[in-house]
Amino acid sequence: MLTSKQRAYLRGLAQSYETIFQIGKGGISDNLIIQVNDALKKRELIKLCVLENSGLTAREAADAVAEAAKADVVQVIGRRFVLFKRNAQDPVIDLKEAR
Repeated sequence: MLTSKQRAYLRGLAQSYETIFQIGKGGISDNLIIQVNDALKKRELIKLCVLENSGLTAREAADAVAEAAKADVVQVIGRRFVLFKRNAQDPVIDLKEAR
């Protein structure tokens, strides 16, 4: 679970990140979850987008993907959302800076 300061720190980092996944009319598939897990293991912080033709809102998609990937939802704005999952073996982002 993230504290509010950690969440704010991660939101600041995610501002410069590019969207690397899009959720369209196909919805959330097993393949998407596998790719999200791989990206989270490498980067720890990723940004996703929900397309207009998707039957999901950004909040619904964020909650579903976060639950499936065992990640934390950092932020949902418009059609975009940010996920964070700590890599225990090789951490990329130092959350101690958020204190």
